[in-house]
Amino acid sequence: MKKIIGIVVAVFALLGVATGGYWLGTHASVSSPAPQAAKAERKVLYYRNPMGLPDTSPVPKRDAMGMDYVPVYEGEAESGGANQIVIGTDKVQKLGVKSEAAAMRVIDRTLRAVGRIEIDERRTYAVAPKFEGWVERLYVNTTGQPVAKGQPLFEVYSPELVSARREREIAAQGIASLKDADEDARDSMRRLAESSAARLRNWDIVDGRVNGNRATFHAPVSGVVLEKKALQGMRFMPGEELYRIADLSSVWVMADITEQDIGRIRAGGHAQVSVDAYPGKRFDGRVDFIYPTLESVTRAVRVRIELPNPQGLLRPAMFAKVELPLDEGKEVLSVPTSAVIDSGLRQVVLVQAAPGRFEPRAVRLGSRGENYVEVLEGVAEDEQVVTAANFLIDAESNLRAALGGMGGHAAHGGTSTASTLVPVVEPRKESTQPKPSTGHQAQGVLDAINPDGTVSITHGPISSLGWPGMTMDFELANESLAQGIAPGSEVMFEFVERGKGEWVITRLQAVKAATHEGH
Repeated sequence: MKKIIGIVVAVFALLGVATGGYWLGTHASVSSPAPQAAKAERKVLYYRNPMGLPDTSPVPKRDAMGMDYVPVYEGEAESGGANQIVIGTDKVQKLGVKSEAAAMRVIDRTLRAVGRIEIDERRTYAVAPKFEGWVERLYVNTTGQPVAKGQPLFEVYSPELVSARREREIAAQGIASLKDADEDARDSMRRLAESSAARLRNWDIVDGRVNGNRATFHAPVSGVVLEKKALQGMRFMPGEELYRIADLSSVWVMADITEQDIGRIRAGGHAQVSVDAYPGKRFDGRVDFIYPTLESVTRAVRVRIELPNPQGLLRPAMFAKVELPLDEGKEVLSVPTSAVIDSGLRQVVLVQAAPGRFEPRAVRLGSRGENYVEVLEGVAEDEQVVTAANFLIDAESNLRAALGGMGGHAAHGGTSTASTLVPVVEPRKESTQPKPSTGHQAQGVLDAINPDGTVSITHGPISSLGWPGMTMDFELANESLAQGIAPGSEVMFEFVERGKGEWVITRLQAVKAATHEGH
């Protein structure tokens, strides 16, 4: 009997414990939604397009692909405007996004031009006797032959030369014989001797050049014989050019500089020249002269660069490539050239406002360098700008459509502030001609993932391109876009035309079977 009573008491005790646990569980479950309810009390300002397009709505809605608009709460609107591009951090890593700070830098600018090597006109010499005579002998008898200064060129005979030398000799003998004569006779003989000597000097004849009745002409400078008109036995007249010699130890490079760049060049500036004959070798020179006239046909100004040529490697008429550094030594605010997206009408950079948040900024650019470009307006110092994968972000989030609405902005909530600017798209006029867009959206079925990395999709009609429903292959901007999506799945996707007939998917998402209500 006592055993039965003990069993009954144990059963009632277990029932009591179970009842107490149930009561505690129900009260805990009722109180647990309190944080969620507090979280739901946040004020929704508006709903933004999930693809980053400049389209907002005061009430929940879907886009053409059936994607829900994203709510923007009161706190989020202050941290970033609707014109920002939001991309998940995992996708940012997959795209290979890189950024660099806008900073004050000295931009290394180089002006490149083409030119040709020419002879220095100041180092060209003509050998032309100043009297009549005949060429008796040639010591240098070929064009192009190198000569040294003072080297004999040719020997001549001239009756005028013989007569002048004879007069000087007679005058010298007369001075010696009239040493005891009166002063007038001696002065007359000295004037005759001086006249004969001056005549020989004017002919560039010195005693060292005279050999009997012959006179020898020597090279006035070391160089190369450009022209040789002298022939052995020929007669020449006064002033007739028999040899032309050029000193090639220093040459000119005549560079053609375009009209818009001529104002950036200064005489005395440094220049580097390279020629195809010596790959990898650079010759240093300086800007010697900027010509005052402009070629009317080429619209270019000739710039003369003086270039040392001690080894004679540079030869006249060679084509040359000229680089003129234009470093002014002044620091300016600059960003990498790869950060600028140039549409032809405007230049835009993507500013990284926060991890995964990018804001397109229209900028006004100044001078360009090798790797950096000056920014006059649009970006502040130390702001991070995207330098790699910015074009992929452009395609990913329809950047050009967002930029189209940057001209006008409206704020939600009845106030307009700089931190809550929302782009407004102006209505477009209807046109019979289709206009190209950055991206196109469609829905279909993923048929297969091909071995070459492309995907086959059977999609419905695409109104933005005027396409009917069909099955076609697309390339993927990133192979990871198709991960986790099995063939046969219904998908929504966005694609762009990267080249003529080359269609690339930038967003691929499986469509969930769940339905949405209340939109």
